[in-house]
Amino acid sequence: MALKDLAEYLVKSLADHPEKVELNEREEDDTVIIELKMSSDDIGKIIGKSGNTINAIRTILQTAASSQKKRAKLEVVGHGELPIEENVDSDTDQ
Repeated sequence: MALKDLAEYLVKSLADHPEKVELNEREEDDTVIIELKMSSDDIGKIIGKSGNTINAIRTILQTAASSQKKRAKLEVVGHGELPIEENVDSDTDQ
């Protein structure tokens, strides 16, 4: 399964407005960058308390990417809001 498809499945499963979820994917070197746009009503739900939900999604994506010898980066962009970025590395102790 492509990383974009996996991200789309996870986010749409959680979103109240899955029809408003948009994902774009691009690659830079060995990193797959997925840009996520959604309804502003869903941003809080997808990010979760203290970022727990979005970090869990990022961990799943990074695990899937590591099997392809790549890294994954998920950028959340709300309507007119600044991106919220965090890179989850499999090497990083958490």
